[in-house]
Amino acid sequence: MIEITPEYKARVEQVSLNVCNLVIPMDQIPQNLFEAYANLCNELLEDSDEKFIKGWGALPNSAKALLPQEDFHGFYIANAWLQLSRVAQDISEAADTDDAIAENEYSGIFTRISDESLKESSKKLKKARTNRALLNSIRAVVDGK
Repeated sequence: MIEITPEYKARVEQVSLNVCNLVIPMDQIPQNLFEAYANLCNELLEDSDEKFIKGWGALPNSAKALLPQEDFHGFYIANAWLQLSRVAQDISEAADTDDAIAENEYSGIFTRISDESLKESSKKLKKARTNRALLNSIRAVVDGK
């Protein structure tokens, strides 16, 4: 289990916002979407199923040395939010009405997206061990540049 100190939480949230802001201006999204983002952030930060901490633990030490755990955690949360946003947009464009959206079965989609996001984030960090441009890019987005 992760010990979530106020400093850890603040850094994870800042990194996640930094990464998201490069793709979606988070200060311009509707309030209900920002609340959804905050809920996702809290859920993935709590890591009650311990998927993140197990994924972090499975990374080679050489990959873990590239980013602090809280930066990688924020990077992963942002990746999950961006993937979930794309899926939600696809769903809303494919459905004619809110009722049509409600009728479709989307159970488990969040779990699949968060799992895929963790795998993708881990792959990027592992690849960054030998790809300096990728590492610099990851560090830049983490810092909001």
